[in-house]
Amino acid sequence: MTRAYREIYLNKAQAALGDAFDYAVNACGIPGGDFVKLFITSTISRRMENGEPSVLAGKSGIELASDVMLETTGKSLDAEPAEKLGRSREYWIGWAVAYYQWYSARSYSEIFKALSFDELQRMYYTLHEADISKFADIADERIREHFKETNLKRIRRAYGCTQAALAEQSGSTLRSIQMYEQRRKDINKAGAETLYRIAKTLGCSMEDLIEK
Repeated sequence: MTRAYREIYLNKAQAALGDAFDYAVNACGIPGGDFVKLFITSTISRRMENGEPSVLAGKSGIELASDVMLETTGKSLDAEPAEKLGRSREYWIGWAVAYYQWYSARSYSEIFKALSFDELQRMYYTLHEADISKFADIADERIREHFKETNLKRIRRAYGCTQAALAEQSGSTLRSIQMYEQRRKDINKAGAETLYRIAKTLGCSMEDLIEK
């Protein structure tokens, strides 16, 4: 999987987004679902996705939340941070989603379309003490349920390539490409050479095409 930034920034990104959600909801009284909408509308979410060090490691969670609010509503946040007795439910949501965004390379907008703030709140009680990989597995399942298209179709469309052009340039048959995208053939069982040619044509890695 090709990721936007190196793993050394991941912990800081998780902590910052966790603190941003905690501050916005618990200190400023912004409903979680509303803050999600503001966050994914803002450039802050895209800058995090793109791995900008000034956002990932250069800002605190309070600064991120304030930037999101100022950019999207024109209003400033000046509430005092709530006293922390541990990681709040809202902190965990930001922390876990930041991990999954890095892990999956999907946009925050896509993730929050498949996983609402309310659903994430419910997941907290069973997952906040579990290994983060368990959350990633569940998020993958929700993503597959919400976005019916395969990785191959998603990447091909983002690349601006038709099925016919992909088939011709990768040396595959058009029928094979169609069947992979319709999940009538399992791309995970495709030969290494086939995967390599398709990935090379689309400018991605072979792992990007694999369905988890």
